[in-house]
Amino acid sequence: MSKPVVLVVMDGVGWTDVDHKNAVLHAYKPQLDELMSVWPHTTIRASGTAVGLPSDSDMGNSEVGHNALGCGQIYSQGAKLVQEAIDSGSIFASRAWTEAVSQVKEHDAVMHFLGLLSDGNVHSHIDHLFAMLAQAKKEGLHEVRVHILLDGRDVPETSALEYVDALENKLAELNDADFHACIASGGGRMVITMDRYEADWGMVEKGWKIHVEGDGRMFASAREAIETLRAEGQYTDQFLPGFVIGKDGVPAGTVNDNDAVIFFNFRGDRALEITRAFEEEGFDKFAKAKNPHVYYAGMLQYDGDLKLPTNFLVEPPHIRHTMSEYLVNHGIRSYACSETQKFGHVTYFWNGNRSEKFSEELETWEEVPSDIIPFEQRPWMKAAQVTDLMVAAIESGKYRFLRCNYPNGDMVGHTGNYEATLIGVESVDLMLRRVMDACLKMDYALLVMADHGNSDEMVDKNGKTKTSHSLARVPFAVFNGPEGTEIKEGDFGLSNVAATVVKILGLDVPAEWNEAIIR
Repeated sequence: MSKPVVLVVMDGVGWTDVDHKNAVLHAYKPQLDELMSVWPHTTIRASGTAVGLPSDSDMGNSEVGHNALGCGQIYSQGAKLVQEAIDSGSIFASRAWTEAVSQVKEHDAVMHFLGLLSDGNVHSHIDHLFAMLAQAKKEGLHEVRVHILLDGRDVPETSALEYVDALENKLAELNDADFHACIASGGGRMVITMDRYEADWGMVEKGWKIHVEGDGRMFASAREAIETLRAEGQYTDQFLPGFVIGKDGVPAGTVNDNDAVIFFNFRGDRALEITRAFEEEGFDKFAKAKNPHVYYAGMLQYDGDLKLPTNFLVEPPHIRHTMSEYLVNHGIRSYACSETQKFGHVTYFWNGNRSEKFSEELETWEEVPSDIIPFEQRPWMKAAQVTDLMVAAIESGKYRFLRCNYPNGDMVGHTGNYEATLIGVESVDLMLRRVMDACLKMDYALLVMADHGNSDEMVDKNGKTKTSHSLARVPFAVFNGPEGTEIKEGDFGLSNVAATVVKILGLDVPAEWNEAIIR
């Protein structure tokens, strides 16, 4: 037997009995409770080696999670790729690194490193920065500036000074009469530079002014900036206003002609817009008081179709044999929907880091614009609007495979607001009923899961607010599947979902994919 399939990703909803302010456990969620008790169900892995990360202590994230869901395989992902390149030395033999170093030396210019300063290993890792700083000195560069984006999202919410101190110690160790490196600017990741999906270009503009132009409130050191701004506004790290480091009104490190800029984040979604600001001809998203001609490189190429950036230090995973391509080759129409915050995940990341569709005729994508507002203020986000589109698409009968992402559990979970996160989880659960009813009406199978944990762990073991992802397994349930649907025994992960989808569709599972979760 075969049926059309609807796949729902409840972003950031881990499934565990461990109760560190577990908003999933305590939320009123009759639909999810039904799915995880009455219908065929299990939990699957969504972190660590199950999604291509270096170790099982590495938290999963939406990007690697949707890669694994969409391709049915496990690829070495950003953090692991970069570490392998550093360990082998290949990163420093790359064309981008050698050209950046050559330009700086030729013009007696400055090397700038810009990126997220933490060891969260989701967007970046501080050790990667340390390796590049040491190599810059080894290769005879004289002046280096570091522009730091503060995390507080993938790591404890007020841990920035730990990373700043570690960086300052590393710089003190490296600095001598021939080498001078220092912190030049900074700010919270949710205030400057790291916007994604064009939700708020104003963030990128603020970052440009801070990092490139040196236009911002000035402090003598990063520590002084962080301590002063925290005292004034009670900010957590991710929301700390931008700042410039300087003395007597002179910034420590603006970006100038002939400099090189390396954006050392390895994850693409929050790297694309600042990359466009540096690289795009005719850039018009905001006015630039200063537009220096620099050599710009990313840690990876963040978008393989758009070829952004042109220069990059480490080759990204070349993901092949995706589910979307397979379905297109079998003439199957598919539909993808989410709001802006996760739209790229059900399209770009799902399709193997590919911006374009495999078929304009057979693939339909619909985006619901996200509100530009702190998510704890409207924790229901756009769940109702996403559901409206999903129900209409199901009832149209046009598609044999449909997928959507509800971002609430992740985006609201990242705020650290437990009460709001409860509402976010409950909002998604309420919408699940509508999707379930539509599937019953049209006799479609429904797969419900998450891409990683987050809202299941709102405080750490010490009771301190936790805004990062968790290592929890995630739910997986089959609603209204073909008669006799049964979960197999085994330790499955997100990469086993693709085979499950095509099996329900009545298709053969490609040899390249991991096995299905159902018999």
